[in-house]
Amino acid sequence: MKLTKKSVTSEELGFSPSHQKYLLKYIAKMRTIRFYQLIIIVSFIALWEITTRLSIVNSFIFSSPSRVVKTFMEMAADGSIFYHIGITLLETFISFSLVIVIGLLVAVLLWWNDTIAKILEPYLVVLNSLPKSALAPVFIVWLGNNVKTIIVAAISVAVFGSIITLYTDFANIEEDKIKLIRTLGGNKRDVLLKVVIPSNIPSLISVMKVNIGLSLVGVIIGEFLAAKAGLGYLIIYGSQVFKLDWVIMSIVILCFVATGLYQLLAFFEKKYAGRSEMR
Repeated sequence: MKLTKKSVTSEELGFSPSHQKYLLKYIAKMRTIRFYQLIIIVSFIALWEITTRLSIVNSFIFSSPSRVVKTFMEMAADGSIFYHIGITLLETFISFSLVIVIGLLVAVLLWWNDTIAKILEPYLVVLNSLPKSALAPVFIVWLGNNVKTIIVAAISVAVFGSIITLYTDFANIEEDKIKLIRTLGGNKRDVLLKVVIPSNIPSLISVMKVNIGLSLVGVIIGEFLAAKAGLGYLIIYGSQVFKLDWVIMSIVILCFVATGLYQLLAFFEKKYAGRSEMR
């Protein structure tokens, strides 16, 4: 039996006319938003290129889109730029993974033992508020000029905020759900595994979306001071030897990397949300 593809209409899906009207309006709105977003970035790039070509803006200091592309192609030809991007991404993923694991474990510990939570709470708040760039030189003295310093610097940027956010969400679980588990004979471990963690998976994903950017920031801070490769190294080295095309190119690449990492987690968030709705 030969099957033929057939488009599914909104009527076949059971959408009411008002729902169809809402969907069409929403799609039109999103198209308008995307159009203006595209106009803004294209206008910015065009204005940047034109002003540098007309010498309104100094292209040596501010570079230009064409010079950025030329620099990227030159470094892509020998593969050096991909090496630096790979180093930064590797350090970011390692730092991000450790932040999530440490943040989740400490948050569980604080939820499990209220006394420890009350003792550590003021210290966590202070450490979270402390400018992490001030700690980077100390990490170099403690750990040396190596990758460990970069990863520890990145972890310090994100981990304390993660602990505070996750613990707060764990502590705010509905009391009725906990009472239900207790009534059915469950212990504290059952409450944790069957109520607290499952109920906070959306919160954990939100924390991950924030932490991926913070981990990248922490890695760049670490690479400024203790790296021989990576995009942060290119930025600091390029500024020292006045190769500002390297600096601007690295910043542009970081924008793409940050956007890509965020969108990757947003994709998984949508997948999880879709599965939750189907249950």
